[in-house]
Amino acid sequence: MDRRELLKILTAISAVPALASFTSAKPIGKGKQMQIACFIRYQIDPFQREVFQTYAETWRKIIPRCGGRLIGYFLPLEGTNDIAWGLIAFDSLASYEAYRARLRTDAEAKANFAFAQSKRCILREERTFLEVVEGTFELPLVAKS
Repeated sequence: MDRRELLKILTAISAVPALASFTSAKPIGKGKQMQIACFIRYQIDPFQREVFQTYAETWRKIIPRCGGRLIGYFLPLEGTNDIAWGLIAFDSLASYEAYRARLRTDAEAKANFAFAQSKRCILREERTFLEVVEGTFELPLVAKS
């Protein structure tokens, strides 16, 4: 992921109301873990945008049930037409691993993966894990005078 792509994502995310459920990072200390975000970058078939949208919409019930906090999926709107993003929050990498284990046994999750494979709407997928920099996330807008 280059700087330009990350800036596009962060700009898109700042406009998404669903972020209200994603709280700031917890302090580091004994027994405390940083909160992380899993950014999933998809290269999609631009001629199957609607198929990918159906795939993404299906996750809205599955992800919370399996232990992730779905922040949202994002489809290309302008510019590059074959890159989509998914953003899911977890308390830790261990929470993410437990979530992935639950996904492997969830019938609806398995069906959604099979749906995407059968339609071939996803050409490539990458995951990046990020942590919140304390004091820089969800800052209020400052009105210009």
